Amino acid sequence: MSSASSAWVSKAAAVLVKDLRTELRTRYSLNALFMFAFTTLVVVSFSLGQLGLSSLVHAALYWIVIFFSAMSALAGVFIKEEDTKTAQTLRLYARPSIIYTGKLIYNILLLFLLCILITPLYVIFMHVEVPDPGLLILVIFLGCIGLAGATTLIGAIVAKASARSALFAVLSFPVLLPLLVAAIAGTNAALANEGWSGAENHVKLLAAYAVIMITASVVLFDFVWNG
Repeated sequence: MSSASSAWVSKAAAVLVKDLRTELRTRYSLNALFMFAFTTLVVVSFSLGQLGLSSLVHAALYWIVIFFSAMSALAGVFIKEEDTKTAQTLRLYARPSIIYTGKLIYNILLLFLLCILITPLYVIFMHVEVPDPGLLILVIFLGCIGLAGATTLIGAIVAKASARSALFAVLSFPVLLPLLVAAIAGTNAALANEGWSGAENHVKLLAAYAVIMITASVVLFDFVWNG
């Protein structure tokens, strides 16, 4: 690895470590994510847990919980920088692609942790059978990467606005709609035991969405961050 590439990776890792240390001290995003997800899951389980829901309804409910939990916290990586007046320091410290990469990995880790905790709870509370756990994990993995890729860029866009939370959800929903449709369909295929043939197109769409969204975000982030 060249010295320039090594410096790029080191700075992106430094941005990630800074956010992780800040989060461990304040637990702002962790508390928002898990309390919203857990509360929503408990309400859904008390309301619908005793009903014999189809796998498609379970898939839709699961991704609704994940989506709205993400809306409650993932924009925080840039809002914190604006509120604490450290955004300008970050602009002087590193190039936009480095900042975006560090923030993206941080949001991906948050979503992975959320899904690791919420998915078993959803299975237990809603009495869901998972005949194809490998496929379910793959769909959740790709869904989280695509979700983090889109919301990280949108979080940077709304960080300077006054009504951030409402604007974040309004801007995110149309962008994330293809991802949510594919994630729900892929999750339904895993819960209905349709196998790879039933989920192949949805998994490919999730992978393509993640690649396109992250690539486009890296290109556009310079204009958003320094605009």
